[in-house]
Amino acid sequence: MTARVSFSATRRQMLKGLGAAAALPFAPAMPAIAQQQWPKGRTIKMVVPFPPGGATDVIARIVSDKLARMWETGIVVENRAGAGANIGMEMVARAEPNGDTIMMGTIGIAINKFLYKSLKFDPSTDFAPISLITIMPNMVVAPVNAPYNSIAELIAYGKANPGKLTYGTSGLGTSVHLSGELFKRIAGIEMQQLHYRGSAPAIQDLIAGRTDVMFDNIASCLPQVQGKQLKGLAVTTTKRSKFVPDLPPVADSLPGFDVSPWFGTLAPLKTPQDIVERISRDTKTALADPAVSGKLDALAAETVGSTPQEFAALIRSETEKWGKVISEAKISAE
Repeated sequence: MTARVSFSATRRQMLKGLGAAAALPFAPAMPAIAQQQWPKGRTIKMVVPFPPGGATDVIARIVSDKLARMWETGIVVENRAGAGANIGMEMVARAEPNGDTIMMGTIGIAINKFLYKSLKFDPSTDFAPISLITIMPNMVVAPVNAPYNSIAELIAYGKANPGKLTYGTSGLGTSVHLSGELFKRIAGIEMQQLHYRGSAPAIQDLIAGRTDVMFDNIASCLPQVQGKQLKGLAVTTTKRSKFVPDLPPVADSLPGFDVSPWFGTLAPLKTPQDIVERISRDTKTALADPAVSGKLDALAAETVGSTPQEFAALIRSETEKWGKVISEAKISAE
């Protein structure tokens, strides 16, 4: 069975509605001969704005390896971590827009301009989206002895015990943190966030019952759920995940809730459109390879593959949604 999954109906409708408004700007023309020959004889750089070994890095290497073989050229994965991904993102935003620099981006593209007021670049306008690669759901998890076994019961518990619930996060401004902020606003309950330096210590405190719930990335907490150290309540995407098919979406009990952490490729803004489209098409072909989708499956990452216009529409939607949440919650990373 192929690991490639399609967008939910809701997401398809959103992309269709926003696609026309998300047309990508055209760059000054690169010499026609150079565009036709790209990437022949060139070394491509895939920038990862996070340290080696994390999900973004692993996904970038899986995709880069396949594209390098398809293009018969070298692709160097370069980790430029720091400042909440801003160091790597600024590097790509300032790079020459000739197709030689690509970035594996995440939710920071949509949220960092709200978290960091002193950025020297604009994540919303300084990149050319190429392709949405994967979606990796968050999962709502709780201690095994928690007095709630569903989202409805969690909300009821929160309303009956105002201010008592705590949720752990893997860091301020992460999708794990923002999931909790969005949840408590839509549910109308109070929850206190406890920030940790990474997912591992947050999970340990959750297992021990020192926190009450977590909206963790599925790749981080699935082993604990499978090992009966934690119990899963729901997934944060609008549809069920094939990796935990028994868990319903939060939106089944809380309409309007959707957190779909994503990974996608982008280039400097003025990269020629022909090259952007070429990378997007070849990426879709790469993701259809069972060997590639199988490796992404192992990360609990749901393979997508999109057009530049669809990815641009998603980024616009995410920017609008999270900008409101961050503003209302007065969240700042500075």
